[in-house]
Amino acid sequence: MKKLTVLLLCLLLVFSAFPIAFAAEKENAELTKYPVIMVPGYTSSSYYKIDEVTGEKVMVWGDAVGQISAGAQDGMLEKILAQAARFFATGDATELAATLGAGFRRIFADMKCNDDGTPSVPVYNYVHTPEETNYANLAEKYPEGDYQAEKEIMDDIGARIGKENTYVFTCDFRMGAVEIANSLRAYIDDVIEYHNEGRAQKDKIDKVNIYALSHGGQVTGTYLTLYGHEGKVNNAILTVPALGGAGIAYDAFNGDADFNDAELLQFLQHGFIIEEDLDLFFQANQLGFLDELVEALLPECMPILGCWGSLWDFVPIEYYEAMKEKNLDPVKNAGLIAQSDFVHYEIMSPEGEHYYAKGFKKAEEVGTNIYILAGYDVQIVSGMPVSSDSIIPIEGATGAVAAPYGKRFSDGYTQKVDTGFYQVSPSMTVDASTGYLPERTWYIENFHHGMTYKDDFTFSLACKLLLTDGEGYTVNSFKEYPQFHATTNPAHVVFAAFDSSKEGFVSSQDKELVITNISCDSVITVSSVSVYGADFDFFFLPFILKPGESKSVEIKGDIPEVSLKNIELAVSYLNNKVTPVCERTFDFTVMNGKAAQYNENEPLVGADYPKNIDNVLPKEANTLLEKTGVKAIASNIFNVFAQVLHLMTKIVYR
Repeated sequence: MKKLTVLLLCLLLVFSAFPIAFAAEKENAELTKYPVIMVPGYTSSSYYKIDEVTGEKVMVWGDAVGQISAGAQDGMLEKILAQAARFFATGDATELAATLGAGFRRIFADMKCNDDGTPSVPVYNYVHTPEETNYANLAEKYPEGDYQAEKEIMDDIGARIGKENTYVFTCDFRMGAVEIANSLRAYIDDVIEYHNEGRAQKDKIDKVNIYALSHGGQVTGTYLTLYGHEGKVNNAILTVPALGGAGIAYDAFNGDADFNDAELLQFLQHGFIIEEDLDLFFQANQLGFLDELVEALLPECMPILGCWGSLWDFVPIEYYEAMKEKNLDPVKNAGLIAQSDFVHYEIMSPEGEHYYAKGFKKAEEVGTNIYILAGYDVQIVSGMPVSSDSIIPIEGATGAVAAPYGKRFSDGYTQKVDTGFYQVSPSMTVDASTGYLPERTWYIENFHHGMTYKDDFTFSLACKLLLTDGEGYTVNSFKEYPQFHATTNPAHVVFAAFDSSKEGFVSSQDKELVITNISCDSVITVSSVSVYGADFDFFFLPFILKPGESKSVEIKGDIPEVSLKNIELAVSYLNNKVTPVCERTFDFTVMNGKAAQYNENEPLVGADYPKNIDNVLPKEANTLLEKTGVKAIASNIFNVFAQVLHLMTKIVYR
């Protein structure tokens, strides 16, 4: 039953827009005079074809649940449920995958592409002109939200600058990045012309602002690389951009799924703002069954998906040649290969300076401000061991060098490029100095893909960057928006930072740790703070925090007199949710003296310190706790017990 519940949650995630809204933060700065174009995430556009007999419009993409319901044959649901029961009982997904795959191919047959990557059936966007895609017109004509991609974000932006000044770009998302970038180029010209109609000369514009998300980031990055020198863009915000592809595409073409159960559940929590820490609750109920189903289902779906140019452009460059050899024929697929080769070897460009970086510089030279916001230190949900936002590898999103997932740079690591200021993440897993835009890229730790609107830090920063005209900002422009930030999605419940240093760093100037309850509705009791990698502690008594409240705890002991050293702090807390004992770990870099000695023979070490419980329990007991899924809970309880014991000792020997 638990497996079925989790599977339903996953399906709900796929078909949900996470309709949770926060009040718009009003900016004090003067708002932009330029309209905003949303270049949305993957599969956002809706298509129809013309029925050859009736001449009517027939939807071919845009309402997956409705299309599946309409396309289901008599007895199909009963058949699928029976096969699903046999799959759960035996672990053999072949029968179920064949039925689901056949249904997918039948219902979405018109979405197939030819061997060369061209559409097999002519399809059309329901809305595509500036007038049709203007959010004010969309809201009036489609009050239920149809065709309003990234609606929560654009409703918020529209509340600031007027919905009549916002637009959504639509395209055939199956096509390659260059073809879509060409469409975006034409659309920008059309928006400028439409926006200027009937306006006085002084009110006319010659540029637009772009908010790009995920696949939209790859499209916008390609547009800026090829055409940014034309100066048609004022501000471009690339959030969680798939500039270098998406690891999940490699897993799809490789036919190999190894879902990271905890990350998948954490993704669900962040999307639905679930504050009960369900990842702990479900640890004992691994989702390994998804691997078998997905691996069996992927080959069934490839007749439809296999020649989508956009999916091929998602394959990270280091895996591209191997996937081409495995899945494409050099003769039949020559056209598809040619366009994707251009994206990988001319746009992504692995040799020398990134082509993105060179293209971005040309755009900046004519006045375009380009910014990147990306998540890191999360494993790709389908199993690839790289630092990511659960979908997009951080190296591909930003161009920055990153340690493999589960590893970090050794203490004493120095950034590869001297940019004049320190640009290595507090977790020592990302070297931002090597990115496409070292001074205009912000990194959000443990931030999950597509959650910008659910993280107040990230969304308010995006709006400030997007909606302010002028010469632009850098990562050093705002004290309240440091380059590295641990996500404040309310699903994480707690947040911690030292009182004097920049977030994620600590020095002898710091006297207190400030702990904040960032949840929407959880009243918590902070029970202990454990320090790993340094010999200091806190004067601590358990305390209660209501949502939004903060409390400072005094440092006991001395901060190590060393710099470029990683430490961790684990904040344990109690609440009245499904999992009553919880913990969040924060990374800090000590900046307090001479740099630690870097070990060139061991450039990478494990990203996480052993927990306190690891040092007192035998290996066999720790293994048993991990297998039963209660290791995290047991560790939290142990830390609380240790804190109470420490407090009692202080009282007795005072």
